[in-house]
Amino acid sequence: MNTLQLQPRLKRLKLGGMLQTLELRLDQAHQEKLGHLGFLELMLEDEIQRRQNKSLARRLERAHFEEAQTLTDFDFAFNPKIPSAQIRDLATCGFIERKESVLLVGPVGVGKTHIAQAIGHAACRQGRSVLFDKTARVLSDLGAGHLDATWERRMRRYLAPDLLILDDFGLRAFTERQGEDLYELISERVRRGSTIVTSNRPPTEWYALFPNPVLAEGALDRLINASHHVTLEGKSFRPRQRPDARERSEGVITGDLAENEALRSPRTPATERARVVTLGARGVKTKTN
Repeated sequence: MNTLQLQPRLKRLKLGGMLQTLELRLDQAHQEKLGHLGFLELMLEDEIQRRQNKSLARRLERAHFEEAQTLTDFDFAFNPKIPSAQIRDLATCGFIERKESVLLVGPVGVGKTHIAQAIGHAACRQGRSVLFDKTARVLSDLGAGHLDATWERRMRRYLAPDLLILDDFGLRAFTERQGEDLYELISERVRRGSTIVTSNRPPTEWYALFPNPVLAEGALDRLINASHHVTLEGKSFRPRQRPDARERSEGVITGDLAENEALRSPRTPATERARVVTLGARGVKTKTN
């Protein structure tokens, strides 16, 4: 029997992925003189890996991340005050097993969304279901559910995943309806699963965003007291992402080199050396003849 004859049987057993490595494994078995059991083990490992990769890709797609970000991509050295040990511990996802939540709080641009998505990515790799969304979009979606009688179905979407990530929480005050929806969402998720919340405001300022203080107390006390609090401090990463950032950086480097050369040269008059130092301190590109 040749490999072509095996194709329909493997597909019928839903083992079609084995066809991708079958020829390679046959050659390996021949070269290494593997027995039947050794060859079968290789093929089964290939199929398991293929299914795991396919499942991971499906979980990542359903998570709706803005970007595929991991902690490996995060520059902890840029802001030394960021609690890297605490964040790496959270990325082991033990808090999800315990149905705890995480509050990532800090100023604009320090990496809250990146870290939240990185933890979510780690959860997906562990086989957990994750959903990422902006808080405003979640509230808009639930609000639409009140209009077309689909609110319960829409709410179930946010209650279902093992980990829900609410990004940019509390950018503006909530309406009466939004406050009620948040109360329902938070109250249910505290019982059912974990939530990551990112916010520019500290939790103490969230209460005033609710029109109804009773709902605020009921929702936020549950969330805040069931969460790990991570405070991020430091500079914003975003200036480094500007299109002209690299060009400006290269210009500064070129200017520094020109400045150093001018200062070292014995042919540069003292007045010119003073001008170079002054312009360099102001960030002006200098040119020597």
